[in-house]
Amino acid sequence: MMGRIEFYKMTGGGNDFILFDNREGKIDVDALRPLIPQICRRKFSVGADGLILIEDSERADFRWQFFNADGSQAEMCGNGARCAARLAHLLGMAPPELTLETSVGIIRAWVKGKEVKLSLPPPSDIKLGISLKVGQDVFSVDFINTGVPHTVVFAQDLQKVDVVGLGQRIRHHQAFQPAGTNVDFIELDGGEIRIRTYERGVEDETLACGTGAVAAAIIAHLRGKVASPTRVIPRSAEALTIYYEAAEEIREVYLEGEVKIVYQGWIWEEGIY
Repeated sequence: MMGRIEFYKMTGGGNDFILFDNREGKIDVDALRPLIPQICRRKFSVGADGLILIEDSERADFRWQFFNADGSQAEMCGNGARCAARLAHLLGMAPPELTLETSVGIIRAWVKGKEVKLSLPPPSDIKLGISLKVGQDVFSVDFINTGVPHTVVFAQDLQKVDVVGLGQRIRHHQAFQPAGTNVDFIELDGGEIRIRTYERGVEDETLACGTGAVAAAIIAHLRGKVASPTRVIPRSAEALTIYYEAAEEIREVYLEGEVKIVYQGWIWEEGIY
């Protein structure tokens, strides 16, 4: 990357993203990848939870490449995909009912003003009641893949959980290697769920996580605690709504909430290195 390049800053549910329109292929992904941690570094550059490239697709209205703040590439990000869908629609790339090509397949989205509803692939690898030893403590946790791996931990007092310390140890636990896992700590509040998430790739607690909200809702449903639609409240307090059908298996999974364009600008080379 030389000179300057145009970008959009967006936020959804409490996650923020840097988005580049790369339909013309001017951005060299191999050259960009090692720069992503600097671009996503707060206070020194634009700062974000992740970076998104929007590109042409022969199979859908557009395709994306999604990168975590540490430069690693992720299969899916629910809030990031909702931001990408709205931007693609605003740029005239896609109609309000659109399709997005991802590494986990074609997903659908519906844009209605600032509200975006996104389909997600059916969850997989569901394992309930895993006995996990962390240091001298043993936790009963649940695992689910909602496009990316998530470990869900029920908490008695969500505000007192050491999300970073415990989350980091579970994220790197040998039981979840080699891919690792995101870690969601959840607390039931009536028919709603409150959640705090340690995100793999960001390597810290984030204000929200779309696929984590989906993981929390489905696990809580399988535990007999909630029903669809499930309202999930992340640390940002920007509520997300999760829809799903649950018969013999979980299917027709959707994530809905508001996304916003924060600003459009140019990042200069000196703001990257």
